[in-house]
Amino acid sequence: MEPDPRFTLANERTFLTWLSTALALCAGGVAMAAVPADVFVPWIRTGLAVILVTLSALAAGMAYPRWRNIQRALRRQEPLPPPALASVFGYGVAVVAVLALVLIILSA
Repeated sequence: MEPDPRFTLANERTFLTWLSTALALCAGGVAMAAVPADVFVPWIRTGLAVILVTLSALAAGMAYPRWRNIQRALRRQEPLPPPALASVFGYGVAVVAVLALVLIILSA
């Protein structure tokens, strides 16, 4: 059975949002890596950049499988799968933000 087109389009918008999030996380990681060495401690700066780019790769890599699983559930009229990586992204970005804040305060 074909799902309501509104649900399919909402699922597609969510897929595209995951890709936008991946691009933003990647840009943040590249920006963090480009911060001059005298601003932040280099190993922490590199660690933050690696975390951001890793989160970016996870978001991009999981976007299509998530879209596909939700589309399948909509067609079968089954419960939607839970967002398995939502906590990883929430906590990952929170850790990066807190560490960056500490570095900003310490470098002032």
